[in-house]
Amino acid sequence: QVQLVESGGGLVQAGDSLRLSCAASGPTLSGYTVAWFRQAPGKEREFVAYIRWNGGYTYYPNSVKGRFTISRDNAKNTVYLQMNSLKPEDTAVYYCAAGLTVRILEYDYDKWGQGTQVTVSS
Repeated sequence: QVQLVESGGGLVQAGDSLRLSCAASGPTLSGYTVAWFRQAPGKEREFVAYIRWNGGYTYYPNSVKGRFTISRDNAKNTVYLQMNSLKPEDTAVYYCAAGLTVRILEYDYDKWGQGTQVTVSS
């Protein structure tokens, strides 16, 4: 059973950078798509990025494209989310998720981490 643990969240100022990590324990993530979602207070969970473990294909919504980069370290079974030029509207709890899917719908992902808080002050 794959288990995911996020880390790297914190409080930063607008324009700063932050790198989140998602460490997977258990079986390899081979064959999975690993995604980052975020949820701000009072809002629905939002897709942020994904990477297909096999091949490394990545996908981003327009809201973060050019600012966020998702990557993976096969040897460490870890996925990263590099976030640059952070804005106050990026403030949310960020979740790592894994699933045997190529879609961006949260219900397609059946493995979830506990989340890590990112707060961006103006």
